[in-house]
Amino acid sequence: MRLLIVEDEQRLAKALAKGLEAEGFAVDVVHSGIDGLHLATTGDYDLIILDIMLPGMNGYQVCAQLRAAGEETPVLMLTAKDGEYDEAEGLDTGADDYLSKPFSYVVLLARIRALLRRRTRGGATVLSVGDLTVDPNTRTCRRGTQEVTLTAKELAVLEHLAVRAGEVVSKSDILQHVWDFAYDGDPNIVEVYISALRRKIDAPFGRRSITTVRGAGYRLVADRG
Repeated sequence: MRLLIVEDEQRLAKALAKGLEAEGFAVDVVHSGIDGLHLATTGDYDLIILDIMLPGMNGYQVCAQLRAAGEETPVLMLTAKDGEYDEAEGLDTGADDYLSKPFSYVVLLARIRALLRRRTRGGATVLSVGDLTVDPNTRTCRRGTQEVTLTAKELAVLEHLAVRAGEVVSKSDILQHVWDFAYDGDPNIVEVYISALRRKIDAPFGRRSITTVRGAGYRLVADRG
C-alpha cells in the first residue's frame, strides 16, 4: 500500500513516515499544499494523510480540489485545531476521517487501516485466496492453519497481490504501490520478492499460487495443490 503524507512539520512527517514504512507501507512525503495536490493528482495512492495548516494551500482547499477532480482516494486529515466546526469543515470538503494533534500513533495506524479496509474487498478485514490468508491488521499470513513468517516488505507485496487476486498485476504497479517514488534502484527487485514469497507460501506446501504472466506481470490465484 502506498501512502502520501502532506505535513509541513518536518520532524512529525519524518517520524510518521519512518513508523509507517516499518509497517510495510510505501510512503511519500511533501511539506506544502501545492506539492501535495500535485502528487495526489499525478501519483497513485491508497490513502492520503493531509494536514490542514499548510503553506501555499491549506488542507481544506487541497481536499476540495481533489474531490472536485473526481479523485476518490481516502483522506485522513490532521490538524492542531480541536473543535467540532473544524472537523465538520474537513468532512464537508470530502475528508474521510479526522484526527486532532497531538494523537497516538497507534490510533493513527488504526484509522489508516480502517480506511484502507473500506477500500479493499468491500471492507474485508482478512484477505483470503483459497486457504492462503493475509490479515493487514495483525500483519500476519497463514497457509491453512500454519502461520508463515514474512518480512514487512514481503507482506506488502503479497497484500497488494491479494487485494487484486485473480488479476494480472504488473511489475511497475507493484513498484508504485510498495516502494516510494524516490526509489531509483533496480526494478527487478520485484522479482526478488516474488521469488521469496514463492519459497515461503508455495514451495513448502506444494502450491503454485503466484503465477507469472509473461510480459505482463503476476497473478495470485487459489491453488490447493
